[in-house]
Amino acid sequence: MVYTPLKPSIFSLGGIALALGTLAVAKYYEKIMNIRYFYYINMFVELTVLGFVMLFLILKYSYISALAVYLGYQLTFIFGSYLVRMETITLKRAVLLSFVDVMKQKGYLLGLVISYIFYKILDYMGVSDKQTQVYDLHYILLVLEIVIIFLVYNSFKKRRKFEIR
Repeated sequence: MVYTPLKPSIFSLGGIALALGTLAVAKYYEKIMNIRYFYYINMFVELTVLGFVMLFLILKYSYISALAVYLGYQLTFIFGSYLVRMETITLKRAVLLSFVDVMKQKGYLLGLVISYIFYKILDYMGVSDKQTQVYDLHYILLVLEIVIIFLVYNSFKKRRKFEIR
């Protein structure tokens, strides 16, 4: 719904940029496969998402907001493989990896349930315009992203003192 104003060819260009960006990140694995870069890239990704959620809330539905949000998400997806690989290297044990993946899926499911309930509440309140519903959901995403940034910051707190400078 957010991307409605975009032409389909933009998605092809975005996919090309994503592939090239992911390739570039992979080329630097030897340098960035450490806890310092893991923290910085994690924060960069989350702050980027926060920025584009805020941008969408400010600009509402427009070609510029759709393009900016799409480019922002493509930019964050470039680091997806790196972040997953660093989780594996950092956590090392299957028990921890399993715990993290289970918690991610629980968070994903909870988010879907909350969005479903949110949309049903809006329907009940008479807000049936799909664009308005999606726009309003971004307020929840804004709060959620702030919480995620706080949690990422705190999860690296002990290590930051000694390793991240």
